[in-house]
Amino acid sequence: MTLIPNQSNVQRCTVALTTLFVLALPAAAAGSWESARPGRPLHFPADHASHPAFKTEWWYYTGHLQTESGRRYGYELTFFRQGTEPALKPQNPWQAKHVYLTHLALTDVDGKTFRYAERTNRPGLGIAGAATDRFHTWNDDWVAEELGGTQHLTANDKDFALDLLLDSVKPPVLHGDAGYSRKGTCDSCASHYYSLTRLKTRGYLRVGDQTERVTGLSWMDHEFGSGQLEAGQQGWDWFSLQLSDGSDLMLYRLRRQDGAVVLQSAGTFVTPDGKTRHLTRDQVTIVPKGTWRSAASGAVYPMGWTITVPTEGLQVTLAPATLDQELRTARSTGVTYWEGAVSATGRRQGQPVTAQGYVEMTGYAKTDRPKF
Repeated sequence: MTLIPNQSNVQRCTVALTTLFVLALPAAAAGSWESARPGRPLHFPADHASHPAFKTEWWYYTGHLQTESGRRYGYELTFFRQGTEPALKPQNPWQAKHVYLTHLALTDVDGKTFRYAERTNRPGLGIAGAATDRFHTWNDDWVAEELGGTQHLTANDKDFALDLLLDSVKPPVLHGDAGYSRKGTCDSCASHYYSLTRLKTRGYLRVGDQTERVTGLSWMDHEFGSGQLEAGQQGWDWFSLQLSDGSDLMLYRLRRQDGAVVLQSAGTFVTPDGKTRHLTRDQVTIVPKGTWRSAASGAVYPMGWTITVPTEGLQVTLAPATLDQELRTARSTGVTYWEGAVSATGRRQGQPVTAQGYVEMTGYAKTDRPKF
């Protein structure tokens, strides 16, 4: 399906576009877009940049911050690039092959509050875009870029803003088969996917009219593909954890409409020195402790989880910083999802361990499956 946004219908169109969270795209819909393929090498820093031959791409940041006064926060900043039609030849700046959508969220861990903002723009007149020769993506004055090996994030909303510098202490983590991540059985049900799992973070955070210096630890995901999920898949639960022993964990569990967990669900364990071990679906158990119902959307989410990875001698129990960390993105992706800061306690190889991280849950609200 071809969607060509214009000034009057861009909001309506982008609700129907697929992004990371939109699960209605059949695998065959990739069309003339390039598909993820095994054996495609990833090179850095070149592959931090945009890949416009693929239909969907996102740069995803989450992190935990602490102010000089000791207050704790979690943040999310995600930039999406969504292709509309690869053969389109724009006749004016308001016609474009891509739409750019961005989500910004802040969790006040100590105050138990959550706020978020969203933006949608086309690349006309340079309002939004993503460079192909270096890492630089922007949506108006919300920006993520790399300068001299340091990543710089800036985002300014009326209620809160962040200005952060991020330095990776581990090499990029290639998920799946050297960065080729399967999401189903079909040839195009895949993406290229890597993470920077441990980014030392410093900068400034504004909440209301108060600005403070912050330090912390962030996580970055970058993923690109053209048709990742098959029909019948309802959503997923995704977990990232940064453990106190220096190791990191990423897991995703794809769910079918009947609740079954898809075979291609997987994960990656990262040792303190940056070595990686792939985890299959059956090497991990994830057991929720309860549920939470959103008064705003009516969605019921699992809440509080025990994760066990026997091959790593790991068992941790996760707790959300606050229950309501739901984003309802009617002005951008049109999808309702839960993306929130969590903490964890448990044991690894017989030793006590703590962790901080983020959990993302999609497919629990009715608006998670827009129709084409």
